[in-house]
Amino acid sequence: MICYNCGATLTHNDFCTNCGADVARYKKIVSTANLLYNMGLDKARVRDLSGATESLRQCLKLDKSNIDARNLLGLIYFEVGEYVLALNEWVISKNLRPTKNIADDYISLLQDNPAKLDTYSQAVKKYNQALSYCYQGSLDLAVIQLKKVLSLNPKYVQAHQLLALLYINDEQWEDAKRELNRCQKIDVGNTITLRYLNETRNILDMDDGDDAFSPGGLDLKGRKGFGDQKKRDRDTADSYSIPVIRKENRTLATIVNVAIGIMIGIAVAYLLILPARISAAREGVDESLKATGEQLDAKTAQISSLEQELKSVNGQLEKTKEELEVYTGESGKMSAMDDLLNAVNSYLENPEDTKAVAEYLDMIDEEKLAETGESFNTVYLLMMSKIGADVGSQYYDSGMKSYQAEMYEDAIKDLTKAYTYDNSNGDALYNLGNAYRKSGDIVNAVETYNKVIEEFPDTEMATRSQQYVNELNVD
Repeated sequence: MICYNCGATLTHNDFCTNCGADVARYKKIVSTANLLYNMGLDKARVRDLSGATESLRQCLKLDKSNIDARNLLGLIYFEVGEYVLALNEWVISKNLRPTKNIADDYISLLQDNPAKLDTYSQAVKKYNQALSYCYQGSLDLAVIQLKKVLSLNPKYVQAHQLLALLYINDEQWEDAKRELNRCQKIDVGNTITLRYLNETRNILDMDDGDDAFSPGGLDLKGRKGFGDQKKRDRDTADSYSIPVIRKENRTLATIVNVAIGIMIGIAVAYLLILPARISAAREGVDESLKATGEQLDAKTAQISSLEQELKSVNGQLEKTKEELEVYTGESGKMSAMDDLLNAVNSYLENPEDTKAVAEYLDMIDEEKLAETGESFNTVYLLMMSKIGADVGSQYYDSGMKSYQAEMYEDAIKDLTKAYTYDNSNGDALYNLGNAYRKSGDIVNAVETYNKVIEEFPDTEMATRSQQYVNELNVD
């Protein structure tokens, strides 16, 4: 133990032999903090992570510079799925002791695996979305979201607990018990898990018991005469019947008779009066249909003539649209000129923002370059020469990051752009071939390696490319 005032090593005395500071209370605080750390370590070894967390927090309240306690607390947070809290503790630990600190290894383990880090981040976002669904009352959506969270981070204790609570709310006791058992395997001493599990087991015990009907699962099978008394009660109830008293209801009979009379009247009207009216109506309809038919014939002839004219006009219109599309379409001449002017304007406003200039140049269809004229091509090549090396370097860096993360589709896109903007970058072309090869696209891989051999002969890249071509051709 060292003196808080001068940093000298303390002895058994209650004062520092170097500076004379009173260290009695300081030694007691540090000793208590170390005791709490040892308690937390013992609890962590038996997977009582909640108890260990509480002990370690108390330890850090007394001694914030206890590096071992911080590192262990970070490991516990990471074990229960709280990777943000874990990183927080490890970063503080690293700032307190920059060298010879195992927290460096823990931080590097996460930062060197961006895919895993992104998975943890997605799990936290989905858990927060599930909480939002719960507050909105969309419990089914919350259950679906929590299952996605646990597929990303199976040790996320809070997600297990919330899913179990939703199962309890839906009276799915077996599913709730399964989730809580998973929580207990991760953290045996979590009080929330134990409370939910106790309630779930009580309900399941009630369901398993024949005569357990009380909230606490009270078993009455052992009471003498209880079953016999229930049988006697049922037999007594079945031995009596309630007499039914029938009364004549004259009002109801009158109403029924009136209803029958009305129905008979309707039937007579339908059979005698209605046919004559229907016949007269049909004659009027026939005359109307005849007149309407003559009018329709005239209209049909007129419509046929108009349709022929419309067909001719539509043909002319489509032809005009196709001619206009060449100039004004998304890949037309006018659009290409607008994109080039926007690129030039962006470069004049901020020559250093080459990424913005590249965005406009990427919109230009290279197949339209030959149709736009020599002046357009000259300006386009000038802009490419101004920003090509810088933009190509940016796309190369992003492409290599994607390649190292095994995201080969993204790597292929960025490395292709890197070589397009700077065709002197042989590394971009060579690594593009590697990305094609690892993604399983053998045809493009061989084609790209052959281009490396042709464009960059007598280089190590060309030699390696030839080896890969030979291997792929054999396969």
